[in-house]
Amino acid sequence: MKRHGMRHRSPLTIRRDHPHLTHSRQGLGERRQTRRVNQLGTRIYVVNGTPVDCVNLAVLKLLPAPPDLLVSGINKGVNLGDDVLYSGTVSAAMEGTILGVPSMAVSQEGQEHFYFDAGARYAVRIARLILKEGLPDETLVNLNIPNRPFKSITGVRVTCLSRRRFDNPIIEKIDPHGRTYYWIAGTRVSWSRSKDADHEALEQGAVSLTPIHLDTTHHGVLDRFRKWETVRRPDVRRVAASSKLKGKQRS
Repeated sequence: MKRHGMRHRSPLTIRRDHPHLTHSRQGLGERRQTRRVNQLGTRIYVVNGTPVDCVNLAVLKLLPAPPDLLVSGINKGVNLGDDVLYSGTVSAAMEGTILGVPSMAVSQEGQEHFYFDAGARYAVRIARLILKEGLPDETLVNLNIPNRPFKSITGVRVTCLSRRRFDNPIIEKIDPHGRTYYWIAGTRVSWSRSKDADHEALEQGAVSLTPIHLDTTHHGVLDRFRKWETVRRPDVRRVAASSKLKGKQRS
């Protein structure tokens, strides 16, 4: 069946076998590890790899045709600001975008209790909009849901990425054997680059919707760096002559 020009099929679910083991993003050309796929049910699979592995296996192998939409998540915990550079959830959506599939990353605020029902309902609403209107080229959606009941969420706000830092990010401790180890944690503190920052939306009870572009080039400073193109290479003829001279001296 087609609707709004899109093919509608039953969804395929694919997840990592050990979600706590790895969060880094690796592209197809960066690794040669073996990946195994186990089927848990009808169109439900588990992979012993990264989120990006899941996307590649689903889109390039398991599905007979590219999907209309890729949804990564719902992740336990937000992916705001600089988090998107390290997030496995966002990386999966990036990989989908690279493969030409409209993609969305969804993360739910919370620590012990999560209002996943609220997150799912907003994810469905945004997914329907993506299916209807599409996304710009090389653009994905990063959706963060505040941890509150559905009726108390104040709506959706289009935001930009904030900056985040940690107070006391590295804590040094001693284990029972007297060896030093480090706990990388700290108190998370956020501040924004603009008034439309993603963390501010969540603080005000709204869903944060951030469009992310794959091209992270800082185009505004390209001309500033072009003068570095004049850095000279070593004179090839001079280097060759010097090598010949050293060879004669040794002989």
